[in-house]
Amino acid sequence: MLRILRCAVFGLVLLTGLLNAAPPASAAYPDRPVHWLIGFAAGGPVDIVARIMAQWLSDHLGQQFIVENRTGSGGNIAAAAAINSPPDGYTLLFVAPNNAISTSLYKKLPFDFLRDTTPVASIMQLTNMLVVSNAMPVKTVQEFIDYCKANPGKISFASSGNGTSVHMSAELFKAMTKCDMVHVPYRGSAIAFPDIISNKVQLIFDNLPSALEQSRGGNVRALGVTSPQRWPALPDVPAIAETVPGFESVGFYGISAPKGTPSEIVELLNKAVNEALKDPKVVARLTENGGIPRPMTPAEFGKLVADETEKWRKVVEFAGVSVD
Repeated sequence: MLRILRCAVFGLVLLTGLLNAAPPASAAYPDRPVHWLIGFAAGGPVDIVARIMAQWLSDHLGQQFIVENRTGSGGNIAAAAAINSPPDGYTLLFVAPNNAISTSLYKKLPFDFLRDTTPVASIMQLTNMLVVSNAMPVKTVQEFIDYCKANPGKISFASSGNGTSVHMSAELFKAMTKCDMVHVPYRGSAIAFPDIISNKVQLIFDNLPSALEQSRGGNVRALGVTSPQRWPALPDVPAIAETVPGFESVGFYGISAPKGTPSEIVELLNKAVNEALKDPKVVARLTENGGIPRPMTPAEFGKLVADETEKWRKVVEFAGVSVD
């Protein structure tokens, strides 16, 4: 009997020691690669920023953060794939204005973005920029408006897909200026630029990272930014609002996860992203791509997405646009 009691006590002590030595499940995260889905083609503005952040997270969290380009349907294919993934922190979604816009632009989405996702972190704020083919005989926003009105229906604008801020910035511009332009959607702005450069399509209101790269390279001509005032990184580029009062389209980038993702994983990722946004090298890369780092708590980012969803609903109604 004494021997049995001693064995039981020894087993209890051993078990207690093992339990105390074992870290909680959340402390082990991530213990395998994390897949980060983005809805647009490689080389575009979303892809550029995602890869900057994915490299930092890979270096500091000990596992690879793998950027996966799931293109199509204005980013909704990637959103659906993320939403339908296990809520374990190993599938994340790159969030941008298209996710806020799609809620009202698409009438038959198989998901409700606000209901079916968990906000994780904000990355940055950015503007779009109107750039035109060098073959276009215009150098200012007003000259562009005049040219459009003199050539109704003959000007085509590219976008990175239906329901993106690139698309809706142009639709808002059309509605406010009465310019008659034809929409040509692509699966990402990187794919569109060869056609803009060759003047097959005349313009794009692209997110600043890729638009800036193309304009700095002399491939296209920058006419204006979509922020209400001139963008800090580009003081010499006019705001479109200087010519079209009230025009505004300012975007955001961030991260969400499937609904039900454990709060401890969300907090870990949020803390990591906010630390990345303090890293001078990351800040420099985001800034040189025209972004303004914007760290937030998960709750603050969730409110931002909700507010943007309502803002873009009003724009969709004003512009009278629908995809379905």
